[in-house]
Amino acid sequence: MSFTAIAIDDEPQALDVIGLHAAKVPFLDLKATFTDAFEAIAWLQTNRVDLIFLDIKMPDISGVDVVKCLPRTPMVIFTTAYSDYAVEGFDLDAIDYLLKPFSLARFLKACTKALDMHTVRSGSNVPDSIFVKTGYEDEKVVLDELLYVEADGNYLSLVLPTRKLLTRQTMAELLQQLPPERFVRVHRSYCVAVNKITKMARQEITVAGYVIPIGASYEEAVAAIRMRLIL
Repeated sequence: MSFTAIAIDDEPQALDVIGLHAAKVPFLDLKATFTDAFEAIAWLQTNRVDLIFLDIKMPDISGVDVVKCLPRTPMVIFTTAYSDYAVEGFDLDAIDYLLKPFSLARFLKACTKALDMHTVRSGSNVPDSIFVKTGYEDEKVVLDELLYVEADGNYLSLVLPTRKLLTRQTMAELLQQLPPERFVRVHRSYCVAVNKITKMARQEITVAGYVIPIGASYEEAVAAIRMRLIL
């Protein structure tokens, strides 16, 4: 499955970066880019896209106001150099918030989240459970019950409210089974359920009483989650 998008930013260089990144994402079709938000609004009156990459701080009209005035609101990924706009951006149910300058890896992560949402909106099935091999058996895990996953040598420990399951596979293999909008890797050895987070500190996350460290390589992903949960 793929989806269509446009990008709106008053800085041509920012649009160039989005264009270069978008060309490397196989499931993304970037239809047009605009430095003038009003031209984009007019274009959207007669054209439909699934996603808008949208700068927030622009002359004459903000990206937030652009979203509010659209008759049909596509998915939105905000792109800006100002972190103070995060709360207002997520108040509009933005898919993600990219803080400039952002890497291709971070851009791809945001696009993957948009693809997942597009898949849901299109009516495709999103799993509510998975099966993991425990010894010689395959055991069902209801995703609403999964708190977090911890790597333990060659095994993974799946932590649920009343039990732990041990399975022999890598974190990368398990993450392919988990919906990325619901689970995020916060450390080389840990993946957590976003809706089970009860506290977030600078270097650790608390999930149902369990304190989990944040790895330096995953601080950007955690920052995005923090913005989603700030309200």
